[in-house]
Amino acid sequence: MRNQFLFIFLFFISVTSFAQVGGKHVYSFLNLAHGPRQSALGGKVITLYDYDPTAAILNPASINTEMHNQVSLNYTSYFADVNYGTASYALQIGETAHVIHAGVNYINYGTFDGYDANGTFTETFSGGDVAVSFGYAYNIPNTTIHVGANAKFISSKLEQYSSFGIATDIGFMYLAPESNFRVSAVARNIGTQLSPYHETYESLPFEVILGISDQLENLPLRWHITLDNMQKWNIGFSNPNRAQVDLDGTRKEESVNVINNALRHMIIGVELFPESIINLRLGYNFRRGEELRIEEQRAFAGLNAGFAIKLNSFRVSYAYAKYSAAAASNYFGLNIDF
Repeated sequence: MRNQFLFIFLFFISVTSFAQVGGKHVYSFLNLAHGPRQSALGGKVITLYDYDPTAAILNPASINTEMHNQVSLNYTSYFADVNYGTASYALQIGETAHVIHAGVNYINYGTFDGYDANGTFTETFSGGDVAVSFGYAYNIPNTTIHVGANAKFISSKLEQYSSFGIATDIGFMYLAPESNFRVSAVARNIGTQLSPYHETYESLPFEVILGISDQLENLPLRWHITLDNMQKWNIGFSNPNRAQVDLDGTRKEESVNVINNALRHMIIGVELFPESIINLRLGYNFRRGEELRIEEQRAFAGLNAGFAIKLNSFRVSYAYAKYSAAAASNYFGLNIDF
């Protein structure tokens, strides 16, 4: 068992980077938090293994029989006029342990005013992306290791330009026997554009995520630790606004040391009363907090919080994500057990 577990993690750690982090890829909406639960726990928790079909959009290895006939609908009021959401559903096949999953991600970028090269107004236009995914997970016989995969079909339209692409996610999850301990790894957005917006083909936002979680024995609390963007170790950059200039006019750029860079990979989250009627959630995204930190001012960037309330067959969720003193997002979710 330990050899199998070690092999899986060595596979993910050995994946070399063919993607950078942030702002350099097409279809970046695929890596946004998929709902209030994910957002409240920091944005990318891959160790959820329960009723929530939204978890399978991020990690297909989490698909399980508890998701059977569960529908999850999520909406996010992002920034300005931008909004996005997800919908997901899981279905158990007959009396077997086989479960299939379907999910939809969309983002609407709002309305823009168009102008020609001379600055003359032409018309208003909009833009948006959508991805449809289908997933399945398999329990390796005689083990507690689950392997899953998603197939994604992606469509994007920005003004008069459109693009289409395909991608897959591959996930592994280890569930400790007779325990709530879980370890998981996911390689996401392995794919390509089938048709570019114009002539140039762009890469997808590939990422590798590792996660670990457990539930305390004498306290109704589950903790999650996530390491994201493991396909690229150095994700820190010097913020020019934090450069220091001495009396001689010498400019010293911000230094990102090894510890600071390592922390930027980390996301932590906790769920209080995870199996109760009321579930409280709190998370912190170190990279977001560091990159959006304002000197000499407390902005609480990177801090997320939320809750869920179960009402019979319904579960209502909400999360609040802080980005800066002037920017925050609200996440709303509804889970229906049919």
